[in-house]
Amino acid sequence: MLNKLAIVILSWNGKNWLEKFLPKVILYSQNAEVYVVDNGSTDNSVEFLNLNFPTVKIVQNKENFGFAGGYNEGLKKIDAEIYCLLNSDVEVTENWLQPVLNLFEKDKNIAAVQPKILDYNKRNYFEFAGAAGGFIDNLGYPYCRGRVFEKTEEDKGQYDDETEIFWASGCCFFIRSKDFWEQKGFDERFFAHQEEIDLCWRLINSGKKIFYTAKSTVYHVGGGTLSKQSAEKTYLNIRNNLSMLLKNLPFRKLIWLIFFRLCLDAIAGIYFGLKNGFPHFWGVVRAHFGFYAQVPETIKRRGNNQIHDYFQSKWLIFRHFL
Repeated sequence: MLNKLAIVILSWNGKNWLEKFLPKVILYSQNAEVYVVDNGSTDNSVEFLNLNFPTVKIVQNKENFGFAGGYNEGLKKIDAEIYCLLNSDVEVTENWLQPVLNLFEKDKNIAAVQPKILDYNKRNYFEFAGAAGGFIDNLGYPYCRGRVFEKTEEDKGQYDDETEIFWASGCCFFIRSKDFWEQKGFDERFFAHQEEIDLCWRLINSGKKIFYTAKSTVYHVGGGTLSKQSAEKTYLNIRNNLSMLLKNLPFRKLIWLIFFRLCLDAIAGIYFGLKNGFPHFWGVVRAHFGFYAQVPETIKRRGNNQIHDYFQSKWLIFRHFL
């Protein structure tokens, strides 16, 4: 039996989220140890936790390493067979853990699992960050069952299944610790956004499986650290997506796809600038130069087994916008 589950909440100045959502995590996770990794907070999160939640174990990072680096640092100090990486702005529900653990028990080749992720504020709709499991189109754009770009679907039971997916959402991400560390964790250069997709891709290339289960449900607020309208989010998403493609794509697809994506990003930059203002246009420009600066190191980090592209949809961006 899997009996060492650690629920790990990464928090940066997140006292309000912890106060709101941590009680249910404790209530519905009685067979797991609950940790908060404080990522260099400047509010009084740690004092608040010590005073109000004495059963919660605290790991303190020296500074804000972002989502990727923050978890890499914090998890070094946590001994567990399964990690559940849980955003601080997630509401869990009764019996949210057992269906996930059942999947791990059933198939030793499953490395990561995500539950159904619904919108905390529109509770019968899927939530942006993960929905009913993630995939990627043939141009490298991530999407989810239940969410394509900014459009989310109402949950009518259409994804009430257990199925293999391409990537699991970082907002509620269960992973075997052995598999996490065999892949050396998240790519800390990503800081935040798409690091979980990159990790799942590497896991798949190593022969592992990623799964979704609708038997477990959580509700995600979203935008707790960076809102969807943030120019910094635009920068990180585009830079990290390009680096992820360079790391994981087979060479036969790499050159033409990166070039095509750079062209599409230029068009997107103009669109974002007109729609959301100059900072978003500049975010795209910054993302490209950030990607170029990382190219030598990204090439070094390519594995020896880029054989899977796992594209599930074709020309998603054109079908969606045109």
